[in-house]
Amino acid sequence: MLLEKKLEDLLGPTIESMGFELWAVEYVPAGRHSTLRVYADKEGGITVDDCADISYQIGSVLDVEDPIQGAYHLEVSSPGLDRVLNKPSHFQRYIGKDVRVRTAVAVLGRKRINGTMTQANDEGIVVEVDGESFEIPYDLIEKANLVVEI
Repeated sequence: MLLEKKLEDLLGPTIESMGFELWAVEYVPAGRHSTLRVYADKEGGITVDDCADISYQIGSVLDVEDPIQGAYHLEVSSPGLDRVLNKPSHFQRYIGKDVRVRTAVAVLGRKRINGTMTQANDEGIVVEVDGESFEIPYDLIEKANLVVEI
């Protein structure tokens, strides 16, 4: 996680100067097949050409700063419809939407909580499932995604 935070700090200003929002950074180490995934977004979504432009710009920053040891593949994409939520601002943006949350320890007997997020603040979220409210602190969340509405 420390590397991903460092990469967010390094790449965020470049991406934001281009008119995009840095949504998340994910580094998956796998030797020569490691992958650095950068998710960016903007109002109305981003295009393949936007991803290519971002990739070109941040590729230059990564070449100069060289924050990752060894070879890796750089991927730039949209966070998608089922986007990962991992910052308080992400959760706050989607209050009232359905989410899928996996926790590190059980909350009211459950580690997987799928329902409507009714609250989000700086400490955590509240998800309602069948009339029951689950208060989930951010530090217990292993993974959270927006549920795709069809």
